[in-house]
Amino acid sequence: MKRRLYCLLPTAYCLLFFSGCGYHVAGRANTVPSSIHIISVPSFRNETPRFRIEQALTQAVVRELITRARYRIQSEEDGSDAVLRGAVTGYSSIPVLFDPQNGRATTVAINVRLRVALMDRSTGKPIYENQDYTFSERYELSRETSGYFEESSAAVERLARRVASSLVSAILEGF
Repeated sequence: MKRRLYCLLPTAYCLLFFSGCGYHVAGRANTVPSSIHIISVPSFRNETPRFRIEQALTQAVVRELITRARYRIQSEEDGSDAVLRGAVTGYSSIPVLFDPQNGRATTVAINVRLRVALMDRSTGKPIYENQDYTFSERYELSRETSGYFEESSAAVERLARRVASSLVSAILEGF
């Protein structure tokens, strides 16, 4: 009997120790109030010279919200409980690596700055707000002029998916 007790004692100790350690699975919190069921996502504003970047970002955010959240998403504000407004406030495309033989750029970085706010329509108060959301994406340029392919549009699409994933995580989990 004592032998069985001595065998079970370490197991019981481990169960007791780890059951109250305070750890929990990350990514399960939801900082959006329970009164929010419908979120309006009107098209983001574009305050930059980059053509249609706001469309790529808005579409990516809507797709991410539909995929990850339990809310109904719509473009019009009427009938919604909250509104997610965004504005693309900055866009730059900067060469970061150069070919040492001819001095041509081989890698370009695009940088995007956003202003986003999820507002509760009943109170007018922000649920989530970030006035300076910044992201970068790099892409390579073809070294051969005969095989040149415009990669910046694909880089903007990749960037939009990353922005959307990060933004939806920030809204839902309060980061």
